Formats: sequence, structure tokens, C-alpha cells
Amino acid sequence: MSCSFHQKRIDGLKKLELKSVLKRKNPYLFKAKHLLTAEEIIRKLTDAFISSNEETLFGDWLEGLAIFINQKVYNGWKSGIQGIDLEFDKNNIRYIVNIKSGPNWGNSSQIGKMKSDFNTARRTLRTSNSGLMVVAVNGCCYGRDNNPDKGSYFKYCGQDFWSFISGEENLYKDIVEPIGHKAKEKNEMFLASYAKMINKFTKEFANDFCNDNGEINWEKLVEFNSGKVST
Repeated sequence: MSCSFHQKRIDGLKKLELKSVLKRKNPYLFKAKHLLTAEEIIRKLTDAFISSNEETLFGDWLEGLAIFINQKVYNGWKSGIQGIDLEFDKNNIRYIVNIKSGPNWGNSSQIGKMKSDFNTARRTLRTSNSGLMVVAVNGCCYGRDNNPDKGSYFKYCGQDFWSFISGEENLYKDIVEPIGHKAKEKNEMFLASYAKMINKFTKEFANDFCNDNGEINWEKLVEFNSGKVST
């Protein structure tokens, strides 16, 4: 599963196109920051995109890992109820789990939506079994929350979460170390692909948005960003 995450990082780089990345940021921002070279602009653009993409990829990977482990230990399953990622039974309790990467994942309206999803899930499950005891959990793959009891649900983070879904107190440490070991090896492959992409995009940017004297043609870049011209 770790290899899958790292391969998706590399595959994501290969699918990137300069023009689609350029349209994500206002070029005036780069001018205001006094970025004068094509490579500076390319690195700023692509690093922001990659960071956002990796956070999503890693979050999806951790969610999949959590469900996989729980299936092996408690015969849990990927829930089909909206807003619920995992369901499993333990000690005559049905746990419904909403999985997030870290503890600071949402604003008040997003947390309100999660609570609403929990309530809907409870009603749905009790329709077929009125005596079913249902406990809602917001599970966070890393971080810490010293006050897990939120009233209508529990919030378990980091070691507490991995212990909750696996029954193993040290699972958090057991999975973090292997991930770090694999990351070093796979990161070298990623950096090689990243360097090629930066060189390719820089060349393409210079050809399309730099004058013959090497200066950035900001007017042309702004017009392209606004959709007034194509290259």
C-alpha cells in the first residue's frame, strides 16, 4: 500500500501540464513577489500543486490502510452510508467512523455536517435493528486530542485512533517507522521525476512567455491566465 502512494505521486507528476498549472494562480502575485526567472515561477507553481495533491493522496492512502487493518482484526467494512468511511462491530456495539488525516481538518460548518451524517447513519442503522447500540467516531490518522468525548461522538487521534481500530497499542509506532523507511527509497525516484518536470516546464515557459531578451512577458502571461489568448 505504501508503494501505491509513492507511485501515485510519480504518476501525478507525469500527468501534469504546464498550461493547466499556470491557470491556477494569478500571475500578478508572482510579479508582486519579484520573481524574475522562469524556473522560480515554475517551482512556486508546481510545488503548491504537488503539496495539495500529496496531502489528498496520503489522506486517501491512510484511510485505506485503516480500513484494511480493521477488516483483518474486527471484520470491519467500508461503509455505504453517506459520510461514514468505516463500520465495525465490537462488544455488541456498532462503530461508525469518519476518517480524516489530521485533527484540524474542518471549520464549524464542516464539523456540523459530520455530526448530521452521524445522526442520519444512526437512524438508518436503527431502522433495521432498533436495539442496536451505535457509537460515532471521528478518527484522525495523526495528531492528538486530549478531550476525545465530544458529546455526540468521540474523536480519536494518532496513536489512540490506530489502537482503537486495531486493538494494538503500539500499531501507530509500528506503521510510522516502515513508512519512513520506504519513503527515503521512493523519494529518490520522485525527486528524479520532479527534476525532469521542472526542466521541461521551465523550457516550455521560456519558449511561450519570455521575450527574445530573456525577460518574462507579463502581459502575455496575464492574457493567457485570463483566457484571452492561447499559446
